[in-house]
Amino acid sequence: MNRTATLALVGDRSDAVRSHARIPGLLAAMRLRDGLELDAYWIPTEEAGQGLDGFDAIWVLPGSPYRSEDGVLAGIRTARELGIPFLGTCGGFQHALLEFARNVCGLDRAGHAENSPATAEADAVIVPLACSLVGHEGTVKVLPGSRAAQLLGADRMQARYHCNYGPNPAQLDVLRGHGLAFTGVDAAGEVRIAELPSHPFFLATLFQPELDGDGTRVHPLITGLAAAAVEHATVRCRAEVGSG
Repeated sequence: MNRTATLALVGDRSDAVRSHARIPGLLAAMRLRDGLELDAYWIPTEEAGQGLDGFDAIWVLPGSPYRSEDGVLAGIRTARELGIPFLGTCGGFQHALLEFARNVCGLDRAGHAENSPATAEADAVIVPLACSLVGHEGTVKVLPGSRAAQLLGADRMQARYHCNYGPNPAQLDVLRGHGLAFTGVDAAGEVRIAELPSHPFFLATLFQPELDGDGTRVHPLITGLAAAAVEHATVRCRAEVGSG
């Protein structure tokens, strides 16, 4: 028996967000070119706090500030705790770090400067970038042996950004100490990729791989998520058959 993999696209869908507009074409390209069939559903951030445990993958897309920070964080926590394949891009990266800080590191006051400008500097996990990355393109070097490197088959890549916020360098050691790995940096050594090595597939990027190329060849990090979703669906189907 085969079970079509289901994908939760978490974000406040808008035609004004370029990455959102790219999604249908990427799904079609993966189906035709890569043989990866995904049944995708848009989940508004207000609804992401429940029901995501039934999906085979969760992708938190750009578009912050989100209408519901709590919903996004709950969706990320579901993926992290239940071993559901996860990808977070741009705002998804930022909130993956925030969720980890609060629920794994125990930093109850951890905040995102865009969502909560009054957050004390010492508590901010996500802070304004010294230089905006809106419309920026640059090289990201990936750590050998990391999941990102395995998916890319290379030690570096070009990345496209559209963001004004990034990780607070002062918080990185705490996150590392609790198991989050930072596996990609830009030319200045600033963190651009995060992974959870203990998770089946948990990857987050400050850049937006969905904007790569013309959309006909899907970025390897996205096809990696899709392949992980298909594997998750296959395992789930076998378990359901076995229990029947």
